Amino acid sequence: MCLSIPSKIVEILPDNYAVVDTMGVKRKVSLDLMPEPVEVGDYVLIHVGYAMTKMSEEDALESLKVYEEIIQKLEEEESQP
Repeated sequence: MCLSIPSKIVEILPDNYAVVDTMGVKRKVSLDLMPEPVEVGDYVLIHVGYAMTKMSEEDALESLKVYEEIIQKLEEEESQP
């Protein structure tokens, strides 16, 4: 199973690449498999270094909120004896 975290495009690079921000981590991804054009500010889902799907900002932010809640819950559980 693959869980993809929404990533925000922060820079478009030459040769069909982009820099994305995934919960504070920036990395370079290929846009070769994107079925539609993207621009800075768009949210995409990534699989093995390829942006695969563009998603709405509303859906991306809701998904990121859920991931943050999961992380917070895990951190709380880890800090309990």
